[in-house]
Amino acid sequence: MAAAFAEYSRHTVGLLLLLGVVFIWVGSSFLVSNLFGEQQYNRPFFITYLNTSTFSFYLVGVYISHLIAKPNTQAARKRSRSDDSLGIQSTSTDSTPTNASGTQYHRDENIRNRSEEASLVQVSNEQARSNNEAVEKLTVRETVRLGVAFSMLWFAANVTQNASLAYTSVASSSILCSTSGLFTLVIGYVAHVETFNAARLTAVLASILGVYCIIKYGSQETNMVSPHSWIGDFLALLSAALYGCYTILLKRQIGDESRLNTPLFFGVVGLANTLLLWPGIVILHVSGIETFQLPHSQSMWAMILVNAFIGTFLSDYLWLLAMLMTSPLVVTLGLSLTIPLSMAGDIVFKGLSVSFPYYVGALLVLGAFIGVNF
Repeated sequence: MAAAFAEYSRHTVGLLLLLGVVFIWVGSSFLVSNLFGEQQYNRPFFITYLNTSTFSFYLVGVYISHLIAKPNTQAARKRSRSDDSLGIQSTSTDSTPTNASGTQYHRDENIRNRSEEASLVQVSNEQARSNNEAVEKLTVRETVRLGVAFSMLWFAANVTQNASLAYTSVASSSILCSTSGLFTLVIGYVAHVETFNAARLTAVLASILGVYCIIKYGSQETNMVSPHSWIGDFLALLSAALYGCYTILLKRQIGDESRLNTPLFFGVVGLANTLLLWPGIVILHVSGIETFQLPHSQSMWAMILVNAFIGTFLSDYLWLLAMLMTSPLVVTLGLSLTIPLSMAGDIVFKGLSVSFPYYVGALLVLGAFIGVNF
């Protein structure tokens, strides 16, 4: 009963964290859309590079935590050595016989005690092995390898999502990115992380139909950034597929959030992107695909930094915790909660004009998330 309640509480906390991520991501999408549109700063690669590089600041916290914990660790080691020394002396004293007549009795008693201690040690070791298998933390080396391995996939998912906002509305981009649940279910089933059942299959089919309605009837806008909205739709779907791959692989490698040093992981992701992807800025500039140019106003810098530290640095940390506390499918379908918020924002701020099937598609995608949780 207690274990079930603990799991329910953990799942609830994960959903609350996910709700916070939804609000942050919608606000971040509008900031990026404003930069690409009204501010005419269409630099998706540079913005994503800057956003992801902020993860490196987590390493500062990791280093400070290490300095704080170091004295305590050294003191604990000294106490352990002192206790071991006292234990050896006590054993040596206790093992000395008091008289010749009691030698045999003490010898038999020691044999029984050692037998009982051996049994207790065996049981203790078995319990320890069981507990270690359940909550064994990833080592620093394993965490670093995991962070580097996933950094490229993480960057690709973010840059395609940001680039999609240059061609389509925030609502369409948010909705299509939320369809990563479709990819999550398929990849998760193959990787033995997710399972098929009637509710999940229904949710997937509802999402597919909803996506079709959105793509077909969601491009009737009065204030579009680009007439080629299908490019933005494709990039958003590509981002969804990459996110699906990322969440399943991450869940498979980590499992429980207690196994991961999350700040170290994100710090490695940020550092890897900073060191490995800066040539992309040069290549895009030389090829003319994305010319390098720093923001030319304080308001642009403010929007970029707010998006970097809140829309990426904070929200992605919360997203990872929410995914590990619930499941990849719940979180990825849960991002469909961006639909009513982003759609309302587009209607109010961008003069979005949509037909009835567009709303039907949005409701279908939203219903998919509800169905997968009940």
